[in-house]
Amino acid sequence: MRKKLFRNLLGTLASCAIVSVGLSAGEAEAQSKNLVYITPSLNVSFWRYVATGVEANAKAAGYALTTLDSNNDGGTQLKNAQDALAKGAAGIVISPTDSSTAPSVLELAEKAGVPVVICDIGTTRGNYVSFVASDNLAGARGIGDAAAAALKAKGWTNGSYGIIAIPQTRKNGQLRTQGFREAMKAAGVTKEVPMQQMKTFTADESFRFAQDMLTANPALRLIFVQSDQQAIGVARAVKAARREGQVLVAAFDGTPELLQAIKDGTIVGSGMQQPYLMGATAAKLLTDKLAGSTPPKEQMVEIMTVTKETAESKADQIKLNVFANNP
Repeated sequence: MRKKLFRNLLGTLASCAIVSVGLSAGEAEAQSKNLVYITPSLNVSFWRYVATGVEANAKAAGYALTTLDSNNDGGTQLKNAQDALAKGAAGIVISPTDSSTAPSVLELAEKAGVPVVICDIGTTRGNYVSFVASDNLAGARGIGDAAAAALKAKGWTNGSYGIIAIPQTRKNGQLRTQGFREAMKAAGVTKEVPMQQMKTFTADESFRFAQDMLTANPALRLIFVQSDQQAIGVARAVKAARREGQVLVAAFDGTPELLQAIKDGTIVGSGMQQPYLMGATAAKLLTDKLAGSTPPKEQMVEIMTVTKETAESKADQIKLNVFANNP
């Protein structure tokens, strides 16, 4: 009897071993019900809105979500990825600190067999499930065209313009610059002052950049700011320099404060991404992959050109998809 029980026990253990060996690392981790979103910085409202969208669709698919803040640092981002993998994340959504830091995270995840969806900021190389992006080129061209129309209406096309950009190491930043320049060129606005690039991503930083631009360039007629709260800082700088009514400010993305400034005419308009929709889309593609489907390699999300004239008609869409609030 004892020998028979021992043989049965050995058979059971052997069966378990076969099942265990048959599961890849990726399959084992996919049994987890935890997803991770790695974000560049929760100090920026845009990324908070993305995180809300990721969480909404993760929960809808039965997953818990942990959001990890990289504080705009590639080293912190890599540690976040290592922590996520060590804790058995089933999948990762990442918005990289910049395109050059993404490959190291993708390499780690690939070795662990964990799927990754990239949201908004691209990568220079590496394997991933899907890339959810806004059409930054078209979005910047759209707000550039609106700003150019405002310049023409005032007879200011002979003046110069300046760009306060997000880092140009980011592919989305490069596309925003390209799209806006194309709009200016098409409108015959050819004088561009030296570009400034954000480092701290604060309104105070953009205020100082704008002060320098305004002081050095008396013929400056337009400043394009490739972010939302930073555009508010530029509008403050224009007011402090007593150049209101002489210099236009155009923006990208959106906050409630920026939307109000557009309605008030303080800012000419903004190319608004839809961060909640982007995050929700990224989570859906990731959970679809975990469920066994093959998502598209790239998913583009529309950028809205919002001006004083269009703000009211787009109010519900802005409230949900831009500000992550139900209408």
